[in-house]
Amino acid sequence: MAKAPKYVWAVLEALEAAGYEAWCVGGCVRDTLLGREPEDWDVTTSALPEEIMAVFGPHAFPTGLKHGTVTVRSQHQSVEVTTYRVDGTYHDHRRPDSVAFTRSLEEDLARRDLTVNAMAMDLRGTLRDPFGGQADLKAGILRCVGDPDRRFQEDALRILRVLRFAAVLGFSIEPGTATAIHQNRELLRDIAAERVQVEFFKLLQGKDAAAVLREYPDVVGVFWPEVLPMVGFDQKNFHHCYDVWEHTLHAVDWIPGDPVLRCAALLHDIGKPNCFTADEKGLGHFYGHPAISRDLADGMLRRLKCSNELRETVTRLVEWHDRDIPRTDRGVRKALNVLGEEDLRRLILVKRADNFAQAPQFWDRQAEIDKAEDILDRLLAEDACFSLKQLAVNGKDLTEMGLSGPAVGRALNTLLERVVDGGLPNERAVLLEAVKDL
Repeated sequence: MAKAPKYVWAVLEALEAAGYEAWCVGGCVRDTLLGREPEDWDVTTSALPEEIMAVFGPHAFPTGLKHGTVTVRSQHQSVEVTTYRVDGTYHDHRRPDSVAFTRSLEEDLARRDLTVNAMAMDLRGTLRDPFGGQADLKAGILRCVGDPDRRFQEDALRILRVLRFAAVLGFSIEPGTATAIHQNRELLRDIAAERVQVEFFKLLQGKDAAAVLREYPDVVGVFWPEVLPMVGFDQKNFHHCYDVWEHTLHAVDWIPGDPVLRCAALLHDIGKPNCFTADEKGLGHFYGHPAISRDLADGMLRRLKCSNELRETVTRLVEWHDRDIPRTDRGVRKALNVLGEEDLRRLILVKRADNFAQAPQFWDRQAEIDKAEDILDRLLAEDACFSLKQLAVNGKDLTEMGLSGPAVGRALNTLLERVVDGGLPNERAVLLEAVKDL
């Protein structure tokens, strides 16, 4: 196990020296075999919780004794050490009602979700793989350990975990496991929104997120039913060669794997089915869809208990995604004033992905997006004024001129509007003179 960090190695050595079996297990073994850097290292052992506590003394903390977990501090790092166990019945589709400790590693591995996560490796690099995880890893296949229906009924969050692994690793899902995902999807209603949010946003960031969403909109529809009307919805518009859902997935595929950007791309047209109209020629229109999409997205993100910062940023991008920003200094300065640099750059990426997800003959709009981005870069390089903190005068200057109270704020905002609009240069003397005329 040459790639295990020294602090993990020390834990394994201590347990073996005390006469117990000790293995790195689960995701860290999977990632090591894939040549990836594991996010964390979990250890499983034949030692009972009280025996683990005895081995590590003051460096051991009983963080989850009910489920056999002890947190060990090793070289200033924390390692979760869990006794081999067999899970009892599950009534909430999330946690076992009870666990029974065992001295058998194979029994412990048998309760895990996927074969690629049911492997263990010891200090000498010995691999224990009773369910063919290594072969599935080489083949790029995600397969449940044992009966997939049972695995998902035990813990419904595993449904999203499998989809997340497929999106992140680019693996295919074994047919029996895929069927069980579709059949058991409603169990996700029993899972806390916060847990759904974490897994779903990890899925969204995966390189194959669009491909996974294409195959499993019914799963997403359990917690976000608003996506279901998008599937197969014909836009009846020559700008679009895809239905609403397929257009959305192409946008997701085009945009970088940042959670805010991927979420904005996924939700930018969520309101289209609600506002579809066809003219006398049968041409489809979606008047007002950015505002409707914004409102729907706001509710969806609230339902998943997303942070206010993420929700507000995503809904802002959704609202602005179809808004025309004139490719002029004035137009870009105004957008900067409202959005700020970070969100304007995000908006440019959303607009770019939205355009690439349309019919190819309209991809020439990329030139206009490029032009807006070039203007943005130049304005920032010139330190162009688009916010109050950049204004050449401040509240103290206006107070010294005799203004007070709300009048100071109103005057500053008026000056900023004129500077952004191009009516005034951002020069102290000019701005102070302009205050006299307000």
